[in-house]
Amino acid sequence: MSSGSRKTSRAQWVYDALRAAIGEGRFRSGERILEEEVARSLGVSRTPVRAALSRLQSQGLLELAPGGLVVARLSRPQVLELYAMREILEGSAARFAAQHASPSEIASLYTLADAFSRSMGDPDRLARINREFHGAIYEAAHNRYLLRTLSELQDALTLLPGTTFTVNGRPEASVMEHGSIVAAIEGRDPDAAERAARHHIRKAQEARLEMMIFSPGGVAIDE
Repeated sequence: MSSGSRKTSRAQWVYDALRAAIGEGRFRSGERILEEEVARSLGVSRTPVRAALSRLQSQGLLELAPGGLVVARLSRPQVLELYAMREILEGSAARFAAQHASPSEIASLYTLADAFSRSMGDPDRLARINREFHGAIYEAAHNRYLLRTLSELQDALTLLPGTTFTVNGRPEASVMEHGSIVAAIEGRDPDAAERAARHHIRKAQEARLEMMIFSPGGVAIDE
């Protein structure tokens, strides 16, 4: 492997590690990210860390503040904008999946939906299976450009703290919503699949807003 390839690979690894840490809440909104501390904790030089931080900043996960880079903080309007785009994109993914999903992909969706329904009482596991479920729909859509756009949207979603599956009644409602989406995809009904997916995201947005209180300045703050 060339020196350039090693540097690229190492930068990607650092990026993935930092993105996961932000998504898991190990770095919280507004927390400062120090290049030298990241390099030391991951056992790498500062060069790949610098590249990873620059990429995270360009994708909106980090922002410049007095004193350096910090984990971005989403305002209430940004949260609403994020879910508005998510509703459109997830609806399109379900529509395309109803048109293009293979029998094995539909079977996988049923398996994931069943695993989700059997994970009541474990919000973190529900969140993980839910990500897998939605990822399976994206793959079943068979549209590389939509998949790329959804991947970028998922980056922004990592800034949202916690999981909506801690909201009373949300896991049970999601079981029904997942079932409606998969049934429409299996039935090859694009309109119904899109409607079900968009409804699912609207309900997720309601749960997300229920989790949050807002300062007068509109900044979302974890309760």
